[in-house]
Amino acid sequence: MNDSLEQDMDQAREDWSPHSAHWGAFSARWNGATLDIRPYENDPGPSPMLANFTTAMRHKARILRPMVRKAWLDRSAPSARTFDQKFVACPWDEVLDLLANELSRIRTEHGAAAIYGGSYGWASAGRFHHAQSQVHRFLNVAFGGYVRSVNSYSAGASAVILPHVLGSYEDISRRNVTWDQIAEHTDTVLAFGGMALKNSDVASGGISRHIERDAMEKAARRGAVFYGITPLRDDMPEEAGARWLPIKVGTDVALMLALAHTLRIENLWDRDFVARYCTGFEIFERYLLGRDDNTPKDAAWAAAITGIPAATIVDLARRLPRGRTLITVSHSLQRAQFGEQPVWMGAVLAAMLGQIGLPGGGYNYALGALGMLPATSSRSRASPTCSSIRARGSNTTAGRCNILISSWSIGRAAIPSIITRTSTGCGGPSMSRKPSSCTRARGRRWRSLPTSCCRRR
Repeated sequence: MNDSLEQDMDQAREDWSPHSAHWGAFSARWNGATLDIRPYENDPGPSPMLANFTTAMRHKARILRPMVRKAWLDRSAPSARTFDQKFVACPWDEVLDLLANELSRIRTEHGAAAIYGGSYGWASAGRFHHAQSQVHRFLNVAFGGYVRSVNSYSAGASAVILPHVLGSYEDISRRNVTWDQIAEHTDTVLAFGGMALKNSDVASGGISRHIERDAMEKAARRGAVFYGITPLRDDMPEEAGARWLPIKVGTDVALMLALAHTLRIENLWDRDFVARYCTGFEIFERYLLGRDDNTPKDAAWAAAITGIPAATIVDLARRLPRGRTLITVSHSLQRAQFGEQPVWMGAVLAAMLGQIGLPGGGYNYALGALGMLPATSSRSRASPTCSSIRARGSNTTAGRCNILISSWSIGRAAIPSIITRTSTGCGGPSMSRKPSSCTRARGRRWRSLPTSCCRRR
């Protein structure tokens, strides 16, 4: 460890300094050997991950100086890169010169398109210390551009499909149903993929108050029922008192379809909501009822796929319209082939219940999988979807404002032509937006629900 770092630690030995990390806010001081950590006093559920900081300053895995691949420094004959290649510690001044010269060479010989601006960004909390933002800013200013990635590992499918179906990823995941609303209003939560607190302990950019555990406990005490639909029982915290439905991996959409089938057959769905706010239901309905493939997607059909008894599925479906119901889908469900399907089908199921836009009800992507800020006001607000106009008491709509239930997504203009939105009731000013075509979205054609939503995988 270098001398300056040792001196800084000695000076901080008696002083508590505030910090923020992806796992929460805290104060820390150096005690001569390790860090003392004190969570933010107003955090009702501090993350146990903060304890990892205690030995981080002198951990054997910490890289204290820049490391450069020895073969590159020696300019030796090209050889295949392997994990056992040697790295050499170099002074910062030397490394900065090496980087500047090599980047200049690449730009001169190959252009800015040959430079990839990487770094995923999970270093320090806050925007200034966000490694990816700093790399991108540097490459824009110094080289006039670079190649970058789009989207993320976390939401590779959901961030692409949601704007075509319901709204922006940020609106549906982060500016939607609040934990205060759940504690106060929600009667039933269907948590596809669960709501593991180890996930909501983490928030990109930092978080000061972990409120999920308390909110679930308050809701459960009021009488709300949580269903953890996941292969792992501990994907729901004990405070939620969740009923566990141990579903087979990758079969969530089959369960959603069976719930939708019972709602449709027993006339428990909100026909008026679907007619007013949704597009494509008649196509989805044909598939759901098996009119073309002679396979109704009923509870018995889903039981054989999911491992959940048909009677349990039917009873659950009948419960959903009796009170305020929230459908959530975790990140994990869309990190798979056809990962867009559970994200989409969860919204379809919520639309059939007609509660999108009501406090504590409807659909929220990744609630319980992302650390969330508490509501800024105790006043309930509607979900930022097209249906929020109803929750705010408006009786008029300006233009079309639809939830895409299904589409024969063949050809470049299929989805954009269906969900062009022009409305003053869709969470903001009047707007007219056509998403990029489905064939351009990720270099592939999106499969529609009627043809592939329940593939076994």
